[in-house]
Amino acid sequence: MAIRTIAQYRVRPSGIDKVKRAIEEYVRDVKANEPGTRRYVVWQQTHDPTCFVHFYIFDDEAAHNFHSKSEALKRFEAAYLPELDGGDVVFTDYCLVATSRG
Repeated sequence: MAIRTIAQYRVRPSGIDKVKRAIEEYVRDVKANEPGTRRYVVWQQTHDPTCFVHFYIFDDEAAHNFHSKSEALKRFEAAYLPELDGGDVVFTDYCLVATSRG
């Protein structure tokens, strides 16, 4: 069964560019090395650019476990964790109710 998760966090204004570079590198690595990750999208809030949302879908628990143990994730965490502002990352899992895509 697919796993759908949203992760939300805020960074210090001084860390925005650093975190964006780390996100771009990280998502490239996910695309290249995680076939079980169906989708990985990151948004930056328009009116508050310190806020980021990651949306991802894994094929199953095995794909999620592979992702959570990757070296790329460790590098990404090393980049963004020191920049967090206002609390930890909030992870929320969702189940699909409806979609306009197949």
